[in-house]
Amino acid sequence: MVEAAKSGSPYRRIVLKISGEGFTRSGERGINMASVVALAEETYRAAQSGVQLAIVLGGGNILRGAQFSAGTTRIQPATAHYMGMLATVINGLAFQDALESLGVETRLVSAVPMEGVAEPHIHRRIQQHLEKGRIVILTGGTGRPFVTTDTAAAQAALEIGADILMKATKVDGVFSDDPAKNPHAILYSQISYRDVLRQNLRVMDPEAITKCAEHRLPIVVFNFRRPGNIERAVRGERVGTLITETETPVRESELSTTPT
Repeated sequence: MVEAAKSGSPYRRIVLKISGEGFTRSGERGINMASVVALAEETYRAAQSGVQLAIVLGGGNILRGAQFSAGTTRIQPATAHYMGMLATVINGLAFQDALESLGVETRLVSAVPMEGVAEPHIHRRIQQHLEKGRIVILTGGTGRPFVTTDTAAAQAALEIGADILMKATKVDGVFSDDPAKNPHAILYSQISYRDVLRQNLRVMDPEAITKCAEHRLPIVVFNFRRPGNIERAVRGERVGTLITETETPVRESELSTTPT
């Protein structure tokens, strides 16, 4: 196994959740290969720290199951969720090729059986791939409807014994309010699971937060659109918002006076 002391990171094993927005330009849908390659290059540099890295992908750039929940009864909600799972596999195929073009050894895993393009989700096999230094790309959510990819990432992190769950998203971290609607929203450097749930801060699915809280698995939420953030997060540098058991929210503006 890769030892934390030899990896240049405080973590041995990480689950990184990448939002589907990472696979396209801001405000657009579908897959933009320039965006995929840029994301792969950042991930490649992060992997050079020697950590064991499993990546859970979203599929919102292609399709969100929730978009069928209103305005039509022709597609059942469960069907829409399965469509969203397939979208994550499409992202996974593009991401795998982009990573391997950089010389990275990867394995693509799908929780929805599709042996022609991806391995089945078998946690012992995933752990073996990680121990051999391969980046494992986890797609298909949990393989069941009505479960978000955030929750799939939390479950994967717990299942494979990750040290931390990292969510790469389009915002800088956890805010006191929606920063797109409230310019005075406060960005927290650190906050507790309980406060995230109590204040209904929707940066991550509440079910995912609850699972991590039950097992004291720390979460980091950060902006993947800021160059170098993935590498900094993986190396253990302060970036975005850390969610732990702490009961005292720490504002970003207080970092200069907050012990590290």
